[in-house]
Amino acid sequence: MNIDEFNLKFDENGLIPAVVVDEYTREVLTLAYMNRESLEISLEHGLTCFYSRSRQCLWLKGETSGNYQHIVKIVADCDRDALTVIVKRDGPACHTGEVSCFHNTIYDSGADFTYEGLMELIAGRKSSPKEGSYTSYLFGKGLDKILKKVGEESTEVIIAGKNRDRGEAIYEISDLIYHLMVFMTEAGITTEDISRELASRHVIDNKVKQERMTSDVSGV
Repeated sequence: MNIDEFNLKFDENGLIPAVVVDEYTREVLTLAYMNRESLEISLEHGLTCFYSRSRQCLWLKGETSGNYQHIVKIVADCDRDALTVIVKRDGPACHTGEVSCFHNTIYDSGADFTYEGLMELIAGRKSSPKEGSYTSYLFGKGLDKILKKVGEESTEVIIAGKNRDRGEAIYEISDLIYHLMVFMTEAGITTEDISRELASRHVIDNKVKQERMTSDVSGV
């Protein structure tokens, strides 16, 4: 692929910053730099290859650690002087073992809700039980109790749906999702596992097709 056709603007050192983002969580994994050669290698092999400013050499992410980053998409910004690289990762992006290089919080208003953050909080209540915590209580009671709550909340969602009560439905769906996340933590299932499954099966089209096939058979 000839990268000249994209009119990218490399800086005076022949480099362009690349923000690497996880395809499933959309979390920023790292900020690195590419030169023309590393970008060409990345495009050719579908794996992130960067230029190290400190060592002044190319480095293929994962070549030593095995934590390769498989490129899904590369997008240039409006000025074409920076890149976003969306990847599927084989392991942590950071050399410390953290998923992301951006893990040193300087300020947190507490307003930035994410499902991943909630999962981390739930996992913390399992690994380090807190007195008075409902989540820790559920883990203490075990799988049967957790699954019972999932069933109860599912029923509440159905009732709210049948009553066409939007506010109640939102409330009950939130309860259900929370209890499902408790079960996922108990079972060792991550949000990434669910994202991968949904991405692989194209659930909407397949379900429509399945329903049509069922209808055709029943009409025979």
